[in-house]
Amino acid sequence: MLTREEARPSTHAGFIRPESVIDQWRLKRGDHVADFGAGHGYFTLPAARAVGAEGKIYALDVQRATLDVIRSRAKLVHLLNIETIWADLEHPGGSKLKDSFIDFVIVANIAFQAESKDVIFKEAFRILRPGGRAAIIEWNEDAKLGPPREIRIPKRKVTELAQLVGFHLEGQFDAGSDHYGLLFAK
Repeated sequence: MLTREEARPSTHAGFIRPESVIDQWRLKRGDHVADFGAGHGYFTLPAARAVGAEGKIYALDVQRATLDVIRSRAKLVHLLNIETIWADLEHPGGSKLKDSFIDFVIVANIAFQAESKDVIFKEAFRILRPGGRAAIIEWNEDAKLGPPREIRIPKRKVTELAQLVGFHLEGQFDAGSDHYGLLFAK
């Protein structure tokens, strides 16, 4: 018999449930995770549950109001392992996190908006411990929803940017019909 969680569809209107994505990443209890461009916490809160009280999620965003939303939502559901950080990730050292400190970095739907995409990838690489991994989620070129097609980043370009800073491609994961997901390791 399926649990209520297992019975829920993994996608809704082309968007995958964050729990379904996070399950594919195989986060472990005690992991330290940085969520770049965390927004309202779409991945932050489910990741906080996945790493447990022993782990920590660093939710980073340039918009202070979204960090307030994350703090409120975390408090509402009694998640005490989330730290919000105002960060401009398009500047070197912008995450304010230590070198080689993080186990996993989430970069979801922010690279297409960035002027300095390479700086974001360099920052993810800098803060990851050796063997750490990064998940990159971006809009499919042919998705009906999303930003204008001319600013979307093809998989090959994301792979090229990541490899230029030292990442190697580990594989892909299901990120729904409108997005693609790439998993890189340091």
